[in-house]
Amino acid sequence: MSGPFNMAAYVLAQAAARADHPALCVLGDPPLSLTYAALDRAVRATALMLLDRGLKPGHDRVLMRLGNTPDFPILYLACIYAGLIPVPTSSQLTAHEVTKIAAQTMPALVAHGPGISLPDQNVPLWPVTDLHNVTATAPLAAPQMGDPDRPAYIIYTSGTSGQPRAVVHAHRAILARRMMWDGWYGLRQTDRVLHAGAFNWTYTLGTGLMDPWSIGATALIPAPGIDAVDLPMLLATHRATIFAAAPGVYRRILRRPLPAMPHLRHGLSAGEKLPQHLREDWLSKTGTPVHEAYGMSECSTFISGSPDRPAPPDTLGFPQPGRRVQLMPDTRVIAVHRSDPGLMLGYLGHPAETAAKFDGDWFLTGDIGAQTPDGAIAYAGRADDMMNAGGTRVSPIEVEETLSQHDQIIEVAAAEVRLRTDLSLIAAFYVADKLIDEKSLTAYAASRLADYKIPRLFVRVDHLPRGTNNKLLRHVLRQNWEAAHGQT
Repeated sequence: MSGPFNMAAYVLAQAAARADHPALCVLGDPPLSLTYAALDRAVRATALMLLDRGLKPGHDRVLMRLGNTPDFPILYLACIYAGLIPVPTSSQLTAHEVTKIAAQTMPALVAHGPGISLPDQNVPLWPVTDLHNVTATAPLAAPQMGDPDRPAYIIYTSGTSGQPRAVVHAHRAILARRMMWDGWYGLRQTDRVLHAGAFNWTYTLGTGLMDPWSIGATALIPAPGIDAVDLPMLLATHRATIFAAAPGVYRRILRRPLPAMPHLRHGLSAGEKLPQHLREDWLSKTGTPVHEAYGMSECSTFISGSPDRPAPPDTLGFPQPGRRVQLMPDTRVIAVHRSDPGLMLGYLGHPAETAAKFDGDWFLTGDIGAQTPDGAIAYAGRADDMMNAGGTRVSPIEVEETLSQHDQIIEVAAAEVRLRTDLSLIAAFYVADKLIDEKSLTAYAASRLADYKIPRLFVRVDHLPRGTNNKLLRHVLRQNWEAAHGQT
């Protein structure tokens, strides 16, 4: 595209025509509902508040340390609307982790909610509460328009180097999400999309909020504290037409009888591979399919099944219309062309690592695929040792570097191991003079790592397997443990 553009203004483009239509409903007691007019007003008023603090459009970054509240997406859009660059982060991160992020992103402001860990740095703080309660007379900002290729936001992903990487995305990234409307969601303006995730998860921000708002639909988000097993009743009561969740949520829901959900058309799944038996169980109990998508922080989702073109069994689905995807000729690594509007601008401060992710004009995902005769792509595993924790990728090196500082651990390796075909967890294999109490290891990890990065299994071993070049062979640890526990 060409011409001035602003991602947040694009997301809110339906607000005038849909002024009285509900944009967001937080399903709790009491419930909270925002119309499109109220959402638009909250975003624009917050944008002006940010600018009035002296923040510079096109340059300054805002580190977001908020909980699971509507303030999160309002502040996120307000920053982008004002030409600032938000850095959304999980509220689970420890002060140790957030301090590293602040050192890398150099925010001009840290916007935070109560009780959320903050960086140990001298950065201006802004306590954020009730951004949605904006009066009708509050002054409003105009959108900061500009080059679609300029930075819009920064999200974090675990890099293979061991340190989480700051992924810089352009304003144009929102246009790639439009390809998901038909290529994955089957999204309509009349839809009511219930996403099971927290506001501060990028899966929720995109699929649960930005995309429904871009088309003028209604986003439904469960209030904090609502258990997964209560979601089916919310789906039924609030007439949800689309349900989005990670596979672990579907697994929990399906353990109990389900109520009738007559308005539901289908479910969506992303974050990790959805086991086929869960897909079949959901279809049997609800009469609706689940459409799965594959993607990553550097490019959102770009392969999926959809209502118009369901994925064949045991595949990820098809490249979404408009995406340029291929399997690299020699390695079969799934790759995306650099012309894709959803592809990142790069890793902040790491141009060499950014360049290393490309083979010519193709961005390498690190995942290996196999193409079926009808053009679908099946997942064939990782080309590296990245782990998956409930839909979030975790670098084994980050976990290893943290645990290696324990005074009783000589060496350590982290790997994802399967407990059964549809359930895996992060394990830490360590060398030590004697067995270390598992509770103390868990507490040590919890003081330095977010909860989802903490190993759920600690295994003492005599030595760590290494190759001829002394490279750590994590896959050998994984295979040996799974073989010993009947997971072959």
